[in-house]
Amino acid sequence: MSSEILLILVAALLLDRVVGDPDWLWSRLPHPVVFFGKAIAVFDGALNRHESLGAGALKIRGILTIGVLLLASVLAGSILHRLFSVMAPIGYLLEAVVVAVFLAQKSLGDHVRRVAEGLRLGGLEGGRNAVSMIVGRDPKTLDAPAVCRAAIESLAENFSDGVVAPAFWYAVAGLPGLLAYKMLNTADSMIGHKSPKYLNFGWASARLDDVANLPAARLSVLLIAAGAWLHRGRPAAADAIGVAFRDHGLHRSPNSGWPEAAMAGALDLQLAGPRVYGGVMVSEPMINGPGRAVAESEDIDAGIAVFYGACSAMTLAVLLIAMI
Repeated sequence: MSSEILLILVAALLLDRVVGDPDWLWSRLPHPVVFFGKAIAVFDGALNRHESLGAGALKIRGILTIGVLLLASVLAGSILHRLFSVMAPIGYLLEAVVVAVFLAQKSLGDHVRRVAEGLRLGGLEGGRNAVSMIVGRDPKTLDAPAVCRAAIESLAENFSDGVVAPAFWYAVAGLPGLLAYKMLNTADSMIGHKSPKYLNFGWASARLDDVANLPAARLSVLLIAAGAWLHRGRPAAADAIGVAFRDHGLHRSPNSGWPEAAMAGALDLQLAGPRVYGGVMVSEPMINGPGRAVAESEDIDAGIAVFYGACSAMTLAVLLIAMI
């Protein structure tokens, strides 16, 4: 980690916090992740012959797919970094803009806040419509407390893989690391499912994504605890850490359970539990079972406050490390 990279990251975090993903821009230009998705779709269409190939052959093709895509991402990141380096000092600003594009502080907070606003202004249907934009579960099966829990769970999980993880991999490996992580994360969301079509072809992408998100998921616990301390006091911070270490294994994901359990502890709220995806009931135990069972829109507001406190703590920590 060089101080130059860390200072650029601080600038990117501040820029993303203030500007986010402006609709006026991305309604006119395709987001870079769109190009990642198109590249993944090309390989999927050309190599994923799940109806005629065996599991072993599909896994090999999936390994080849993610390997080539990651190599291309690293190469693109290296080229961009070299280009920005020769354009210094304006190149540093341009690199910060690129990094900010791949962060999701303001956009995540805005999307989750719309769920609370939807519940308050439009009742249950308003909340369901808003939460359907950020979660994959069937909104028609959710009552008002379940809508609130879904929004808070999405906030915690996406804090880890939409904010902490890209920042971590940029700090560790610069633009090549950031672009490789975003390519991998996009591939996991597109082909990392356990459906018959992707169980084998997407196996490598899903496993690598689990590995790539491992450090950020653990770091997110400390950051959520810091955000809880700022906005809810020391006991909430202690509960965030305690519940995370106690209950993270109750989640089906090896990583998502960490930030979700930390947020559950910070808010003294039960999260996760049974829910419906694509008409199929997924039965899971409640995280933080001793917590409050009924979530309300005010809990979403409290979660957003903890989230932004965690983002501020991360920015300050990166700045301190850069100065040291």
